[in-house]
Amino acid sequence: MKYVLVTGGVVSGLGKGVTASSIGLVLKACGLRVTSIKIDPYLNMDAGTMSPFEHGEVFVLDDSGEVDLDLGNYERFLDITLTRENNITAGKIYQSVLEKERRGDYLGKTVQVVPHISDAIKNHIESVATIPMDGQEGPADVCVIELGGTVGDIESMPFIEALRQLSFSVGPDNFCLIHVSLIPVLGVVGEQKTKPTQLSVRELRALGLTPHLLACRSAQPILDNTKEKLSQFCHVPACNILNIHDVPNIWHIPLLLTNQNAHHSILKQLNLVRIATAPDLRDWTNMAATYDNLTNSVKIAMVGKYVGLADSYLSVVKALLHACVACSLKPSIDWIAATDLEDESSKLKPEAHAAAWETLRKAACVLVPGGFGDRGVKGMILAAKYARENKVPYLGICLGMQISVIEFAGSVLGWEKANSTEFDDGTLYPVVIFMPEGSKTHMGSTMRLGSRRTVFQTADCITKRMYHNSEYVDERHRHRYEVNPEFIETFEEAGLKFVGKDETGKRMEILELPSHPFYVGVQFHPEFKSRPRRPSPVFLGFILAATGQLDLYLEKQMNGS
Repeated sequence: MKYVLVTGGVVSGLGKGVTASSIGLVLKACGLRVTSIKIDPYLNMDAGTMSPFEHGEVFVLDDSGEVDLDLGNYERFLDITLTRENNITAGKIYQSVLEKERRGDYLGKTVQVVPHISDAIKNHIESVATIPMDGQEGPADVCVIELGGTVGDIESMPFIEALRQLSFSVGPDNFCLIHVSLIPVLGVVGEQKTKPTQLSVRELRALGLTPHLLACRSAQPILDNTKEKLSQFCHVPACNILNIHDVPNIWHIPLLLTNQNAHHSILKQLNLVRIATAPDLRDWTNMAATYDNLTNSVKIAMVGKYVGLADSYLSVVKALLHACVACSLKPSIDWIAATDLEDESSKLKPEAHAAAWETLRKAACVLVPGGFGDRGVKGMILAAKYARENKVPYLGICLGMQISVIEFAGSVLGWEKANSTEFDDGTLYPVVIFMPEGSKTHMGSTMRLGSRRTVFQTADCITKRMYHNSEYVDERHRHRYEVNPEFIETFEEAGLKFVGKDETGKRMEILELPSHPFYVGVQFHPEFKSRPRRPSPVFLGFILAATGQLDLYLEKQMNGS
């Protein structure tokens, strides 16, 4: 197994995840099979209980793993299906070691960070790296490892030591270290500064790891004299100093790396030059160029709870991008805090309230994504009502689907007190209830999680046709509450159709309003399986409806053209 380790220095948020994904894509374009591992040094077992405001979205995998959002980048770039084991956290490692200690596996020895924690990390990496993620048999050729955090962080130290040991045990021909760092420009001087990167590399070398390549982040391309200075003081050949400057969209990053012959430097370090082919990124190049040349856009109102941090809905944003590009459009997302739409907001924050409603009315379509808790629910209900009454294309995901059910119950059926038991456990009309697949009180990996099958109930529905008339579809879930099956007959008599259910027929998965151009709710999260060249059918239908192209698209599909 060949390993490519991506570390970060100076500051966090440099884009190590996109860099690691891009490196993986370039190596895959050279004919190699690639897998990925993300290391998160925090003590949480997984990302499942972490606030979106603090850590961004929780990405859900087929095997029900709740993982770091960077694994979403890996799946989208490399078009592979990862597992929960591909996300290593300090919590997982420490728990495994402590469980062994309690069982007496260490035979009375003193359990220490070195060698026991470092060995557990190393063994986990080597074990996961051999698991095929691309549907083929046998291990991949290269495993790209991203170490979260910044070099020098106290919590990263056991992982740095384990990776140092790994590099020594596998040998120099099987290990390549790429250090991502920042080249800032001071406003007053206007000079590209290399000192932060020099100090970061010095710190890394003091810990026993020497970078083979530097990936330098900057606003503008770095100058030749800057590269020479970095080479001299960081002991990295100038040809191995890569510049990842700001680009119009992240699809350019693999192209940027290829243009600087990053693949050649990596392949040379890993002794893979004879095995690999020249990188074939023609499709990726066309995709990036297509996006850059798009001139028309579509306004999308995103009504959510966590709009203060775009990473909270990263996969939704990417799925919208994939669908829009497929329709030759650029997405123009207008973020609306759900609380700003509520009646109370008109008194407390009248300007924000007026601006939110003006934004909603100008949008071509409305999307309500997932979330937990009752904050902003009233605003989401108002957004769903506006979309339903004004025939504006609406997509509700997870909580967004439940919102559309609550709104329909209150506005159409006249059940004013209808609610979810998540928000009001004493409601007279519990149209959304807790349907357990886990504990009601213990957090983390207790929900209905991972890939589940949805069976279409009728051939005459938009979503089935968007899924190419499949009898069923497998999508990823992350929720505890679902539509109450006791009310389904009443809803359907009033016109709200549940066109997709689980295999038991008791869990409602997809709803549609046939009298509406596009009013769709899905209990699953279609955004997690959207890919740049294979947009999610649900999102694609949503954008087509917003631009008046849906009927023509479905007609062409029916005619086989």
